[in-house]
Amino acid sequence: MSEMLKIVDLHARAGEREILKGVNLTVNEGETCVLFGPNGSGKSTLMATIMGYSTIEVTSGQILYKGVDITRMTVDERAKMGIGMMMQRPPNIFGVKLGDLIRATSENGDEILKDAGSFKMDSFLDREVNVGFSGGEIKRSELLQLTAQKPELILLDEPESGVDLEIIDLIGNKTRDLLNYGKNEVGRHVSSLVITHTGQILNYIEADTAYIMRSGRIVSQGKPMEFLKDIRENGYGEE
Repeated sequence: MSEMLKIVDLHARAGEREILKGVNLTVNEGETCVLFGPNGSGKSTLMATIMGYSTIEVTSGQILYKGVDITRMTVDERAKMGIGMMMQRPPNIFGVKLGDLIRATSENGDEILKDAGSFKMDSFLDREVNVGFSGGEIKRSELLQLTAQKPELILLDEPESGVDLEIIDLIGNKTRDLLNYGKNEVGRHVSSLVITHTGQILNYIEADTAYIMRSGRIVSQGKPMEFLKDIRENGYGEE
């Protein structure tokens, strides 16, 4: 099984604060990995670092995507290579309509927009991206955008957060569809790394392995549902 993403002894900081302190993690091709950890452990920073956000400075270590060192590449370079991300709270994009963004993202944008109703986003296509959107509307918008992009490596930062019970099924099912894109008799083609606090998303997606992150490091690797059960019963314990 080939490695889609390999992170080697990654150290990174935001401003003067070191947040990632030697992260080692691998996501194989077709694999869905779950990332658990208490608040402040560095999970979202790790996602942002993989995506190449300029607010994070890598001080040492490597990020390899399909065997290529992307550690110093820009966000747009990584996106063109096939990496996509759903953030917890993406920025508002004033002056850009959601429908126009979808058309610009994909060669099949018009076809994807025909399916916007299944995301309950058909009435948002002429609105500026994320401007005035609720938490659930942002999640659905992000999933629609990722569906248009069709990335091979998908980074999902708490896809179920800020979503009410009425819409969680839609978010869960659309996430499953996204992660299963290109699946055939051999297995999944898309790889993913998913942060979750509640574990709700695991009711919808087939997760292969899980990592636990603490204080900027990966401290354990194992089976997702076993980890979730233990976290719910015992928490993360003391440092």
